[in-house]
Formats: sequence, C-alpha cells, structure tokens
Amino acid sequence: MNSLEQGKKVIKDKIPLITNNPGVYKMLSSTGEILYIGKAKNIPNRLKSYVTESYLPIRTERMLSLTHNLETTTTSNESEALLLEANLIKKYKPKFNILLKDDKSFPYIFISDHKFPRIERHRGAKNRKGKYYGPFASSLAVNMAIKTIQKIFLLRSCTDKQVEAGEKTCFNYLLKRCAGPCGGKISKKEYAKLVEAADEFLSKGKSRKIQKTLSQQMEKASDELDFEKATIMRDKIKSLNIIQSSLTVTEANLIEADVIAGYKESGKTCIQVFFYRSKQNWGNQAFFPKHDEEDTIKDILSSFISQFYENKTIPSLIITNFDVNEKSLLEKTFSNKENKQIIIKQAKSKNEISILNLAEKNAKQALTQKLIQSDTNNNLIENLASKFKINDNIDLIEVYDNSHIQGTDSVGALICFGREGFIKKRYRKFNIKNEKVRNDDYGMMKEVLFRRFSKAVKEKSGSLSLPELVIIDGGKGQYSVSREILNELGLHDLPILAVAKGKNRNAGEEKIYYESKEYILQKNDPLLFFIQRLRDEAHRFAISTHRAKRKKALSKSLLDQIIGIGKQRKRALLNHFGSARSVESASLDDLKSVEGIEENIAKKIYDYFHD
Repeated sequence: MNSLEQGKKVIKDKIPLITNNPGVYKMLSSTGEILYIGKAKNIPNRLKSYVTESYLPIRTERMLSLTHNLETTTTSNESEALLLEANLIKKYKPKFNILLKDDKSFPYIFISDHKFPRIERHRGAKNRKGKYYGPFASSLAVNMAIKTIQKIFLLRSCTDKQVEAGEKTCFNYLLKRCAGPCGGKISKKEYAKLVEAADEFLSKGKSRKIQKTLSQQMEKASDELDFEKATIMRDKIKSLNIIQSSLTVTEANLIEADVIAGYKESGKTCIQVFFYRSKQNWGNQAFFPKHDEEDTIKDILSSFISQFYENKTIPSLIITNFDVNEKSLLEKTFSNKENKQIIIKQAKSKNEISILNLAEKNAKQALTQKLIQSDTNNNLIENLASKFKINDNIDLIEVYDNSHIQGTDSVGALICFGREGFIKKRYRKFNIKNEKVRNDDYGMMKEVLFRRFSKAVKEKSGSLSLPELVIIDGGKGQYSVSREILNELGLHDLPILAVAKGKNRNAGEEKIYYESKEYILQKNDPLLFFIQRLRDEAHRFAISTHRAKRKKALSKSLLDQIIGIGKQRKRALLNHFGSARSVESASLDDLKSVEGIEENIAKKIYDYFHD
C-alpha cells in the first residue's frame, strides 16, 4: 500500500466513528505535526470527499500521503466551526493551509470615560471604558491624527493623576494643544463640548460643520479686535485642513467599511486592506498570505477574511474585488460575533469600484516589489550556496553575534533571513547566564548556540525550525567553537560560515571561513555585500539589545535590591536624601527620621549597606 492509499485508509477508518455534526478536523503527520485544519457543516460527509473523489489536487494528494492520524472537534453550529478553524490555523500554522502572515493588531484613537476625557493611542484588547476610533493603518498615522486633533479640539493627553491633582497647567496648555483641565482653566461642561465636537469629527466625519463653526468664531474674534483668539481659530482651521487631506475624505461616503483587494501573480498573492471610517480613508496595509500555487484568489480571499477578523473588530461593510467563498456563512458568523448586521459584497457603485481599483492597484504594486525583492534574494542565496558548495536547498539563514562591555550586560543575538527577506518574528536575544564566559566571546557563542540548538534537537521541531545555514560574526576561532557545539549536538551536516573583519576592520576586507578553507571575496562582489548586510543586521540587533539591557540595569536603584523596600518607601527615601548613594552613607538615626520608614526597616537598610 503506497503512502497516499495509507492516508486515505486512516480517514476511511475514522469516518464511522464520527457523528454527523459540524466541527473542525485536523490531519496529523507521523510525528504529530498538524498538516491541515479544516471545517465542515457535517464532518463525516466532508471527510468522505477525500477518499471517494477520483481526482484530487496535487497538494491534497501530498497532504494525504503524509497523514497518519486524524482528530476532530465538534461544534454546536457551522459558525462556531468557522471561528474555531480560524483560531486554530493562526495558532498552529499548518503547512497545507492558506496562512495569513504578519498578522498584528492595529492602533486606535481612544478617548477615555472620565469627567475630563483623555485622548491617546491604543493598541490591543478594548478593555477600558471609553470610545475607540479606528483602526488606523500605522502608528505614524494615528500619532499624526492625535497631534492634529489636540490642536483643534484641545483634548488633554496628560495623566488622570495630573488632572486630579489640579496643581498647575501642563506644558501642552502653553503650546495651545490642551484646554488646561489639570490647571482648572476650563469647566467640565465646556470641556464636554470639545469632546463632543471631536467625537462628531472622528465618528461621523462632520469636518465641514466644524470648519464652518471655527470660521465664524474667527470672524467674530476679528470683529471684536481679539486678534489672539482669531489667530488661534485660524491655526485650528489650518490643522483641520491638514488632517482632512491626510485622511482623504472619500466620495463613496463609507461610514464604516474595509475595502479588501487581492492580486495574484507568479503563484504569489498580495492583499491590500483599506480602512474607511467616518467617510475618510484611515490608511491601508499590505499582506502576503502563504498559500499553494494552485489556490484560487477566491479561496485565498475567503481564508484571509476569516483569519484577519478572528481577533479584530469587524466593520459593517466589507467590499472585495472578487466574490468570496461561503459569503453567507461569513456574514452570519461575523454578524453574530459583533451583534450587528455585517455585509460582504463586491463593489457595485461607481465610487465603490473607484476605491476598489485603487486598492487593487496598490496590491499589484506591492506584489511586484515583493517579487523583485524575492527574486533578488533567491539569486543571492543560490549564489551563496554555489560559492561555498553547500548542497542543501537554503531557505533559512540564521546569523549570530554577541555584545558586551568588559563582560557586563552580555547578550547574544540571533537574526533570521529567508527568501522574502529578514524574518523579524524569528529574531531572538540570549542573556548570557554563565558568569564565567561573560567576557569570553568564544564561551558566549558556545552558550548561545548550545541553548538554541539543544532545545530544537530535544524537541525535534523546537520553538524554531532548524536553518539550512548558520553564519557567525567572527574568525577561525569562532568557527571552530561553533562547529564543535553543533557536532556535539549531532548537527554535523549543518553548514557554518564565519565572517571575520579585515586587518584594519574595514568593510570589503572580510575573510570568510567555511570548513577548512579561507575565502576572500572581491570588494565589488554582490555576494560580499549580501554577507555584510546579514552580518551588520545581526550586529545592529546585538548592539541594540545590549544597550536596552544596560539602560535597564542603570535605571535600577540600589534600593531595588533590598527586600521590603517598595515604591512608596523608595520614593520617601529618595525625596529625603536626594539619591541612593546618600541613603547608603546615611546613619541609622537619619534613616529612622524618614517619614514612613519604621525602625526595623531602617535597620534592614543600614545593615544591607554596612554588613
């Protein structure tokens, strides 16, 4: 029996044991790896199609050939199965599913529920009371919007504690970016009017009404010879024009909609998502889902939509450039999830088609750039393999570097590069644990490589799959200790390159060590530039990680090391003595005189510094 027939037999044997319910099924390999996750209105009926259909796509045959087990989870209805499927796909990332990569939360503008509401940027779960406006496509877009809204509506950005203290106005008040609630410069009633106006602008897009009001106030102030107030109104109008142009008010009057356009070429796909809220374009983001070349754009869009909205607020309208599979199920599931009617449709009106054409144009441009970059990376990786006669097909390169200052705050760094560029989700930092090697570059590299690869070998798959090539920032010595560690772990066939700086540490004079040979590439060789780029990125990440660790260590006070000294006592001591060093030299009587420091605590502090 061949592997395909064996996989079909696994499914055929399981079918009689499964009830006729909606749910999710998982196909597993011999090692327990999840190969594919699917959903069905009736699980047995869906599984029968794998064993009864005479023609199956090549990808499906490959998947069945690897299938050694099958697991199912029943749900109460098909909508629940859809949500569970999306959740599990994002969690386990099976190789035969269409996968949404680079998924992340988007920033929102948040106005708090407070007597003097605060405006701020928000990302993540919406657990706090208040109003959320978004999503915005980037932090830059939301920061610019907040800054401009502050100028127009004078909403505060200072903390609630500053407002409650009511001692003095913040600096933003002096810059005319805040109405001054923390200094008592505005009443609750008047501030509420500013919040209401900001809400109208953000939720309903009533920019013309606001602009008209500001113009009237400017003219009135000018007639009354209050030129300072007139200037403020003029500046607000300018700011309003800036935010209007940056958010791009659309003719389609989309109050709450996402426009999603997919474009496929050369077996790759880009999906552009444009966010429209309050008749304004709040930015767009490109996504490049992982999928099989045979997948249709309709399949890709359907899978993308279910995964994309798995952890996001869903707008009332989703406009696509292709009709999606299971549209009715998606609409029903999303409507139940958001407790409102949600419509998914292809663009129909002239304005909707115009907006969708823009999204599709952006998708095409982004994919073209991605393909060019991918081709360049493919050529460089293949040239690298050819130059050093590395037989394995290289899809993943890991680069390692260390950073420390005379053995302090020692860290190791790992960066990752694939055929689509740097993979920042796979970057890792290693705080050096063995104190004996913190000033020893060889010892540090040995610890980092052992921790990274011993875990992968032990777990077989590990938290990170194994690369096809390892690059080390260092010379012959670094190469030797790295080879030694990998050999000890049984990874004899995993190739290592060591990149040593030249005699004068000048770029272009690097020596590269591989196996028992030393290589010097020409200064204008694109392969040398590629290796330098990888090495420099690892060095940048190592340095930035080291600096962050050193900054954190410097920010810690000596008082943080004493058990029983919390924030309040620490603040009392620093306010009384001025610095931790002064606390260290203080007498026991001096310590006891500090408000909030009892005698037993004072003795503990004194003993800590003098024992």
